[in-house]
Amino acid sequence: MAKKTVATLQTQSKRLSKAIKMVKSPKTGAYVFVEAIMTPEQVDEFLKKK
Repeated sequence: MAKKTVATLQTQSKRLSKAIKMVKSPKTGAYVFVEAIMTPEQVDEFLKKK
Protein backbone atom coordinates (compact mmCIF):
# COMPACT_ATOMS: atom_id res chain seq x y z
CA MET A 1 0.00 0.00 0.00
CA ALA A 2 1.47 3.33 -1.00
CA LYS A 3 0.08 6.81 -0.75
CA LYS A 4 1.21 9.24 -3.42
CA THR A 5 0.99 13.01 -3.19
CA VAL A 6 2.39 15.57 -5.60
CA ALA A 7 2.33 19.33 -5.02
CA THR A 8 3.48 21.89 -7.57
CA LEU A 9 5.86 24.63 -6.47
CA GLN A 10 6.91 27.57 -8.63
CA THR A 11 10.03 29.65 -8.23
CA GLN A 12 11.30 32.49 -10.37
CA SER A 13 13.54 30.38 -12.60
CA LYS A 14 12.24 26.80 -12.36
CA ARG A 15 9.03 24.90 -11.87
CA LEU A 16 9.43 22.32 -9.11
CA SER A 17 7.25 19.62 -7.59
CA LYS A 18 7.29 18.13 -4.13
CA ALA A 19 6.54 14.40 -4.14
CA ILE A 20 5.64 12.46 -1.00
CA LYS A 21 5.31 8.70 -0.86
CA MET A 22 4.65 6.28 1.96
CA VAL A 23 6.97 3.28 2.13
CA LYS A 24 7.22 0.38 4.53
CA SER A 25 10.40 0.33 6.62
CA PRO A 26 12.31 -2.94 6.21
CA LYS A 27 13.60 -2.82 9.81
CA THR A 28 10.44 -2.12 11.81
CA GLY A 29 7.63 -2.78 9.33
CA ALA A 30 6.18 0.66 10.08
CA TYR A 31 5.28 3.06 7.30
CA VAL A 32 7.41 6.18 6.82
CA PHE A 33 7.01 9.17 4.53
CA VAL A 34 9.72 10.00 1.98
CA GLU A 35 9.69 13.54 0.57
CA ALA A 36 11.64 15.03 -2.32
CA ILE A 37 11.57 18.25 -4.34
CA MET A 38 12.32 17.79 -8.04
CA THR A 39 11.34 18.79 -11.55
CA PRO A 40 7.94 17.50 -12.75
CA GLU A 41 9.65 15.16 -15.24
CA GLN A 42 11.35 13.24 -12.41
CA VAL A 43 8.22 12.65 -10.29
CA ASP A 44 7.06 9.45 -12.03
CA GLU A 45 10.53 7.91 -11.71
CA PHE A 46 10.64 8.80 -7.99
CA LEU A 47 7.25 7.23 -7.30
CA LYS A 48 8.16 4.01 -9.15
CA LYS A 49 11.37 3.49 -7.13
CA LYS A 50 11.22 1.37 -4.01
